[in-house]
Amino acid sequence: MPTAITITRMTMPIREPLVDRFGRVHTYLRVSVTDRCNLRCVYCMPSEGFEHVERDEILTYEEILRVVRLMAEIGIHKVRVTGGEPLVRKGLANLIAGIVATPGIETVAMTTNAVLLAEQAESLKRAGLSHLNISLDTLRADRFEAISRRANLREALAGIEAAIRSGFDPIKLNMVVMGGVNDDELLDFVELARHRPIQVRFLEFMPFKSNGWDQGTLVSYAEMRRRIEEQYDLIPLFIPDGPADVTKEFAIPGFEGTIGFITSMTEDFCKDCNRIRLLADGSLKSCLFHPPEENLRAALRRGTSDDEVEGLIRRCVSAKLEKHEELEELIRLENNPMIAIGG
Repeated sequence: MPTAITITRMTMPIREPLVDRFGRVHTYLRVSVTDRCNLRCVYCMPSEGFEHVERDEILTYEEILRVVRLMAEIGIHKVRVTGGEPLVRKGLANLIAGIVATPGIETVAMTTNAVLLAEQAESLKRAGLSHLNISLDTLRADRFEAISRRANLREALAGIEAAIRSGFDPIKLNMVVMGGVNDDELLDFVELARHRPIQVRFLEFMPFKSNGWDQGTLVSYAEMRRRIEEQYDLIPLFIPDGPADVTKEFAIPGFEGTIGFITSMTEDFCKDCNRIRLLADGSLKSCLFHPPEENLRAALRRGTSDDEVEGLIRRCVSAKLEKHEELEELIRLENNPMIAIGG
């Protein structure tokens, strides 16, 4: 039997919060634990591949927990664990338990492709993981293989069902909608919420390095909503997390679950952005679309004081721009591929 993981939550006073030049208070940290993945999704990994970070350049769990602790002390209260695919890194439940036990952290979430989730869902739940986002872009086996370059649809679906059985609530199912690729499955995905306690979320396709984005592949929020409303009544829901929540969420009469839209391209949410990203190699990014501003790895490994590491974190946030570029310029930016960022 797996060893039970004891979780103890603590509260703590918060020092000066993490505020950028535009008054945005940062409370949400996304932590990429690896840049490796068991899938090769076309919108995430360049077809030519990319150079993975060397193993000794990846932050250890102890280093990640130190950064989480320091950020919690300056107001971060939500952490999302991402990859690559986080479940390919061994001992992840122990990291989750450590984050959950960090004073000041209130919510610990994870984004996964669910291929390995069936065998790990229970241990993650016991470790205190509270929220799951699952990436799934098609319900068709041949199309899954074309998009992900792997034949793992059955395992992904099993992982979703295991997460439901384990009691994760909410579970958010993310579909990246690509014109001419999978946009004919919108209604099939809506139906997944009829008898399941999940939120199906439709994401506008974003341009990243060598991911095949062009104007024809972008299906806008307005277009997705128009197609869905031809068949279903959408009832807008109040978002309890406030303006920093990026999902436009809707109920459908008679459905157990809900649907939502992430409108990164046509209706950005920069003015309320409260996120900072820690990449697997220790780099800090204040914006998904911009290069990292700092790298903490060297500082963490040369015995730098907490105050100095905190200074690097604050310098990263202070460099954050008011908003990302308009779409026409975004497609020309030289950025990391999505697999190296963690979304």
